Amino acid sequence: MLHDIPPSDFAIARVRPLRRRRDARGFTIIEVALAGFIMAFGIATSIIVMQTGFRALDVARDSTLASQIMQSEIERLRLLPWNNTSTAAVDSILELPATETVSLTTMFSANAALAAKFTVTRTVAAAADGTRPNDVRYITITVAWNSYDGRSHNRSFTTMYSKNGLYDYYYTVARS
Repeated sequence: MLHDIPPSDFAIARVRPLRRRRDARGFTIIEVALAGFIMAFGIATSIIVMQTGFRALDVARDSTLASQIMQSEIERLRLLPWNNTSTAAVDSILELPATETVSLTTMFSANAALAAKFTVTRTVAAAADGTRPNDVRYITITVAWNSYDGRSHNRSFTTMYSKNGLYDYYYTVARS
């Protein structure tokens, strides 16, 4: 093979295999370790970001369910008359106890795990200003739950229910 090379190119042909060996050496252990560290750091960071995102999704999903539970309970209460003592069952606003835990088994009849996750408390209070204590009731619905990471959350709705009047609710407390 060297016989085919002209004498002027002989020196170049001799140097070429040496260059090829030098270029094909590969990486040092420090370069490989640094690349591995950077890759591990990137993967760990992405896993942490995904966990934070899943936690935020869980809280958002549960907050939406809590709002739907409160809205459902308030709408159920709006169907009750102001005063109706014709039966022994609680079926009017005046007959509601001051504080009561609401059962969710009827709302989540197909999924008992959801009914067990949320705790709903209803509080009924007369008007605080004293002008017409027998004609106004403030009803607060509070939903409490624990997210999958163990943090406790609660949301509250308060509505003013008045005798012969309009009923309005407003969002009052959101604590994480």
